[in-house]
Amino acid sequence: MSKTAQTIPLYEAIGGEDTVKALTTRFYVLMDSLPEAAHCRALHPQDLTTSRDKLTDYLMGWLGGPPVYVEKYGHPMLRRRHFGAAIDAQARDEWLLCFTRALDETVDHPQLRAIILEPITRLAHHMQNMP
Repeated sequence: MSKTAQTIPLYEAIGGEDTVKALTTRFYVLMDSLPEAAHCRALHPQDLTTSRDKLTDYLMGWLGGPPVYVEKYGHPMLRRRHFGAAIDAQARDEWLLCFTRALDETVDHPQLRAIILEPITRLAHHMQNMP
């Protein structure tokens, strides 16, 4: 790597706040409309606005942008915060389906999508709390 080469956060590489907002908006549109995501959708509140806003805040920090979620809510403790939802393999897979499609539609670069999707998939599996 040359002295002038610099690593930028994924947040910047994908387009910053605008792209993260587009990703989360598309994610919840897909969850709300795809019949194959109905089980996962049923675990969410009727109005998805708060869910969308929290995911946006979380992803901004997770991708290396401003730590908005932590500033508003403290440490994410995602698994603990989701204990009230019965997340089984079907819900996990439906969530990943929506996220993958939204990612494909909002992040142009395939390598950046792959870099994001691998840990998101691990996170989704970690969130599963039912067989």
